[in-house]
Amino acid sequence: MSSGDGRIDKLGFRELRIPFKMAFRHASAERAETETAWVEAIGADGTVGSGESCPRPYVTGETLASAGEFVARHGDSLRRNVRDVDTLKTWMTTHHADIDANPAAWCAVELAVLDLLAKWMCVPVEALLSLPPLVGRFRYTAVLGDASANTFHAMAEQYWLMGFREFKVKLSHDHVRDREKMAVFAQWPEGTFRVRADVNNLWPRAEEAVAALRRIDYPFFAVEEPIAKDRHAELPHIARMLNCAIVLDESFVRREQLSLLEDPPSQWLINVRVSKMGGMIRSLEVVEAARGHGVDLVLGAQVGETSLLTRAALTIARAAGNALVAQEGAFGTWLLERDVCHPPLMFGADGVLDAAVYPMVAGPGFGIDRLAG
Repeated sequence: MSSGDGRIDKLGFRELRIPFKMAFRHASAERAETETAWVEAIGADGTVGSGESCPRPYVTGETLASAGEFVARHGDSLRRNVRDVDTLKTWMTTHHADIDANPAAWCAVELAVLDLLAKWMCVPVEALLSLPPLVGRFRYTAVLGDASANTFHAMAEQYWLMGFREFKVKLSHDHVRDREKMAVFAQWPEGTFRVRADVNNLWPRAEEAVAALRRIDYPFFAVEEPIAKDRHAELPHIARMLNCAIVLDESFVRREQLSLLEDPPSQWLINVRVSKMGGMIRSLEVVEAARGHGVDLVLGAQVGETSLLTRAALTIARAAGNALVAQEGAFGTWLLERDVCHPPLMFGADGVLDAAVYPMVAGPGFGIDRLAG
């Protein structure tokens, strides 16, 4: 440990807003800048740990304001009681219900504390959590927002030329426009790519979803959140009728919801977003439990995440192993006007982020030291 006394002296909260290079739209929202909660855990020795999350009302019912209130409400208790990973986990157990109600707020706090603890010990966050070192290549999904057919086609073709072969498309209320959008995929060799749809809880009930998706007439391998959230019992009907997997995002925000998923496990994919799940520790618990149930995973991302959440998600991707079906995020300055570090953690050719290209990931904490936000 450093010369500090292992005490958190201050927890600071602020909103981080970075403009996008282009607006991004889907059925639940449209945004042109980040809406990020940024927390700094400052040690008595001046060491700073940084944490990030993206509260979303349509995902967990949280806002930036409610995240700030959470940090203010619990700051004193965290400073008094958290000294290491064990006391952090004890605090999480004691405050389980409040974290369940405020997972994104807790995510920013937890990441900041983990970053600080690992910096004190001069180790990467993986070593702090008794995980293997972060190595490997991570292949990302091309995400296409709801746009006009011409704009959609141009973006899809740009992704294709970059080497992406995994695509996620945002659908709309207009099935005619959605069919026009999907036509771009007909020009590429069949079997060389894969497309899944994200519906953002567009239709109220299963029968409406089936009818609407049939009108679009595209063989998605998976459909994310087609109906109002938390209707777990209705979703298998959609999976059977369309012969696709169902991706749970808004409808899966805590590990206990695994008990709501009926067999077979192959019909489900859980979208594990670090911000939504409530940080790294809870995300790792979901990954372990899902793998134990035979349920595969998508590692998701909120639109506008900076390199800090990208870095945290890499750890979760490694833990998911062969249960990981797809990974989202790592847009860095492809989307953001600026990032919080240089160089930003982001995908390159073929949609791949190679950890070996970023030696900072082996540094203390998350290795994100050159803050510019």
